[in-house]
Amino acid sequence: MIQDRFSRRTLLIGGATLLAASPLGALAQDAGPAIHVMKDPNCGCCSAWIEILENDGFAVTTEQSAGTALMRYKLDSGIPQEMASCHTARVEGYMIEGHVPVADIRRLLGKRPDAVGLAVPGMPYGSPGMGPENEREAYDVFLIHRNGSTDVFSHYAAA
Repeated sequence: MIQDRFSRRTLLIGGATLLAASPLGALAQDAGPAIHVMKDPNCGCCSAWIEILENDGFAVTTEQSAGTALMRYKLDSGIPQEMASCHTARVEGYMIEGHVPVADIRRLLGKRPDAVGLAVPGMPYGSPGMGPENEREAYDVFLIHRNGSTDVFSHYAAA
């Protein structure tokens, strides 16, 4: 009688091979842009926005921050105080402030302007993560230039 013996190394290599050949392995290899989100640990709308990003293929990591530490991070990253919202993200060298729609993030990454990034100041109702889009209030997505000035990048009319 032959006794099969598996070492830990054999099991790990076999498991990695199966994962790479599986649909989950394909998802990991084709993951969208990596985005790192700084958020208040108690913020539910931030979590809703993160879920939207994940569902659209972004590889999201998060870090908890709050109060003056989070505001300092925003300012140090080039986000003007009047553009501030509840969470701040970094993706491919750009800052994303607040409830910016995924389509705008993807357009920014496609155009690659010389800018700090995008912002949706405040927390407009109906923006991604802030309630139903069919009840949305009008809001703008701003492009933040390196000198701190802003231009409207996208406009979303009230629903």
